[in-house]
Amino acid sequence: MHTTSIDNDLTHSSLRGQFLLAMPGMQDPRFRQTITFVCEHTREGTMGIVINAPSNVSWREVFEQLSLDDASLRGEEIVMLGGPVAPEQGFVLHGAGARFDSTLEVSEDISLTASKDILESLAAGRGPDDVLVALGYAGWGPGQLEEELTDNAWLTLPAEPEILFATPWQKRWHTAAARHGIDMTGIGSQSGHA
Repeated sequence: MHTTSIDNDLTHSSLRGQFLLAMPGMQDPRFRQTITFVCEHTREGTMGIVINAPSNVSWREVFEQLSLDDASLRGEEIVMLGGPVAPEQGFVLHGAGARFDSTLEVSEDISLTASKDILESLAAGRGPDDVLVALGYAGWGPGQLEEELTDNAWLTLPAEPEILFATPWQKRWHTAAARHGIDMTGIGSQSGHA
């Protein structure tokens, strides 16, 4: 017997390692003009780190909270608000290759670590060099992100380490779109709706 799947194609293909750009019509103020790096995307849900929402916390303050001396020369860098879920939990996106206790290789270029040992390494000035520190994460339940994509809340684009690690946080949303020939200021808030 032949069965027809009613699932959206996105259900079967992972967005892991992609950027989600909030469309100009994004209704949720927590995600307006944000760019999120998708760390995990399965049938059970999606987890990502917002990479352009600054907190009022510096790396130095995180190091102090953990009783770590700051020899990093990067203590004034700002920690990002990674999303509204578990805002007390730290996450570090970094270039692939460095391994720590809880490192998850998201793509061939980018890894995610949530264990204290990476912060100890950063505080000691040992790296990794390409790094973004965030508090909290963005999470979607089963099918939730797919529904938001159908509603044109997000645009998906390939993630680029240069945007993640070398572009100032204020420019990441526009730069990612521009790299793919998209002018976000020219897209109306009702894009895709008839």
